[in-house]
Amino acid sequence: MVSPAVFRFDNSFARELQGLCVPWQPANVSAPKLLFFNHALAEELGLDADSLAGPAGAATFAGNVLPEGAEPVAQVYAGHQFGGFSPQLGDGRALLLGEVIDRQGRRRDIAFKGSGRTPFARGGDGKAAVGPMLREVLIGEAMHALGIPTTRALAVAATGEPVQRETVLPGAVLTRVAASHIRVGTFQFFASRDDLENLRKLAAYTIARHDPAAADAPQPHLALLRAVAQRQAALIAQWMNAGFIHGVMNTDNMAISGETIDYGPCAFMEACDPATVFSSIDQHGRYAFGNQPPIAQWNLTRLAEALLPLIDDDPDRAVEMATVVLEEFPADYHANLLRGQRAKLGLRRSEPSDDGPDAELAEGWLDLLHAGRVDFTLGWRRLADAAAGIEAPLRALFADASAPDAWLGRWRARCAAEDAAAGLDAKVADDERARAMRRVNPRVIPRNHRVEEALAAASSDGDLAPFERLLDALRRPYDEADELAPYAEPAPAAVTACYRTFCGT
Repeated sequence: MVSPAVFRFDNSFARELQGLCVPWQPANVSAPKLLFFNHALAEELGLDADSLAGPAGAATFAGNVLPEGAEPVAQVYAGHQFGGFSPQLGDGRALLLGEVIDRQGRRRDIAFKGSGRTPFARGGDGKAAVGPMLREVLIGEAMHALGIPTTRALAVAATGEPVQRETVLPGAVLTRVAASHIRVGTFQFFASRDDLENLRKLAAYTIARHDPAAADAPQPHLALLRAVAQRQAALIAQWMNAGFIHGVMNTDNMAISGETIDYGPCAFMEACDPATVFSSIDQHGRYAFGNQPPIAQWNLTRLAEALLPLIDDDPDRAVEMATVVLEEFPADYHANLLRGQRAKLGLRRSEPSDDGPDAELAEGWLDLLHAGRVDFTLGWRRLADAAAGIEAPLRALFADASAPDAWLGRWRARCAAEDAAAGLDAKVADDERARAMRRVNPRVIPRNHRVEEALAAASSDGDLAPFERLLDALRRPYDEADELAPYAEPAPAAVTACYRTFCGT
C-alpha cells in the first residue's frame, strides 16, 4: 500500500464557496506511471520532492491515492466561448484537490486534469492523453522561464489506459499549480442567475485572496475590476512581446489572478503576422495574435457586467464607474507593451510620450518583420547582434538584405542620442546594449515542430528523451550554448503554414 503524500492543505475554496463546486473523486487507473515530475516546483511548494518522485508520486498524481487533507471538488463556471454565452460549464475532467501555502507564503491551487468524468463533463469522457498533458508542461515551463505569469505543471502520470480521440491514445493525468482557478466565467455563473448573495461571497473571497488592498477602497468591487484589468494589461503585453498566441481566449479561460491558463490550442508565432491563428476551431480568427488585446478588453467588459450589481445600487452609476475602468485598459496595455519593447530594443530610458518616437520605432520594427515574413523571435534576437555591430545574421532573415536599412538608421540614431546624453562611450554602450537585449529577447521558444516531435515520441513510442531535451532547452531561453542551436531554428515555412493545435484533447 502506497502511503498518502503530505501536502499540508488548507482548502479555503471548498470551505467558503460551496455553491461553486461539487465534491468529487478522481477515477482510479490501472497502471499509474510517473512521466514527469517538477522537482523545483515541488520544492517551491514545500513538498517532499524525493518521496513524490517514486511509486508514491505515481499513485498520487494518477489519482489512485489522494494526499491527506485533499478535498477534491469540481468547480463550476460559465463563459463566453467564441462570443456565445454558455451559462454552465465547469471542470468536466478536472478536480481541485486543495490549496497549499508555498515557501513564500503564497496560496496555490493543486488541481488534476484528466482525472475522470465529473457532473460537468457535458458528454465528455473526462480523460486526457499523454501528448496534450506533456504540451502543458512544455508551454507552461517555457512561459515561466520567459517571466510570463503562468500556471505550471507539477506532474504528469500515465494511466495505462487508452483514450479514444481520432485514434486511440495513451491516457494521462496532469497536476496543475495555479494562483487560483477563479475565472471571469466564475463570476458570470452567479451573475447570470441573479444570485447576488453568492456573487458577493465570491467577490469577497477573490478580494481577500488576490487583492486584499481593495477591501479598504471606497468601492471594493470597482477596485477589484481595476486590479484584474491591470493584471491582464500587463499579461497580454507580455504575450505580444513574446509572440505567444493563446488560441482560445474565452472568458472561462481568463484567470482573475493574471496568470496564463489552459494551454490547449496555443503556440508561439514564427513568421511575424498579426493575423496568425493556430487553433483548429478558430475559423474566423477571433483569437488571432493581433486580436488578443481587444479580446482581453472584451472579456473584462463581461467581468464588469457581472460585477455591476456590486459596484453600485444605481445601475447607471455602476455602468459609468465600470466604463471608466474599462477605458483605462488600452492605455495601460500600451504602456506595458512599450515598456517591454524598449527593453527589447535596448533602450535604457523612455521618451516623454507613450505614443511618441519610441512607439513609432517599435511599430516600425514590427511592420518591417511583418512585411518580410521574418521569424518573430529570431528577428528580435538578431537585432541584439546588430547592436554589437554584427548585422549579417539579421540581414539574412530578409529576402532583401537591404530592407532594414532605413529602420536601422533610425534605431541607431535613437541609441546614439541616448548614449551621448548619458556620457557613455559608444563602443562600451553598444556592447552593454547587446548584452541587455540578449537578456530579454529569447533565443529558444517552443518551436511548433520541436514540440510535435517530442510529443509524438512520448505518445507513440513511449520515448521521453526528446521531451526531456526540449524541456531543458525551454528552461534556458536566453542561453547561447551550442547544444541549444537545433531548438532555436524555425520549421520550414511549409510546416508552419499548415500547423494547427486542437481544443478538448
